[in-house]
Amino acid sequence: MKNPYSDEHFMREALLEARIALSRGEIPVGAVMVSEGIIVGRGRNSTERGALPFAHAEMLALSDAGANLRRRRFDGCTLYITLEPCPMCAGAIMQTRVSRVVYGAKDPRAGAAGTLYDILRDSRIAHKCDVTDGILASEASDLLRTFFRAKR
Repeated sequence: MKNPYSDEHFMREALLEARIALSRGEIPVGAVMVSEGIIVGRGRNSTERGALPFAHAEMLALSDAGANLRRRRFDGCTLYITLEPCPMCAGAIMQTRVSRVVYGAKDPRAGAAGTLYDILRDSRIAHKCDVTDGILASEASDLLRTFFRAKR
């Protein structure tokens, strides 16, 4: 069945998660995992609130999807993230065999999907992941700017 929703539709869902993170004083990054046109996992940064260093949006969306789908691999799934994944999250994406990643804003300090590193498309790794960037990038960037301006 062809997915009737666009990348922008699911990125807007990830942006909703990022806004919740912002409202809780977290860096506003959100993620949703989609399988066959249905959101099966959601996550938002929660590192500060829970003092959990690995509670990045992607990691939480992967965990949520695993619990909902009752599996540890995500062949055929797409992960939508408002910010380019870091090396830790890119590694988790590869280990869980996510087929596609769509992200909004590039991360010039820690981006591991083409900006600093390109873990998701590294030919030395057996799994290959399709990557689409720049989807609603300005909205994602605006949320991050809002957060960091308030911190200064």
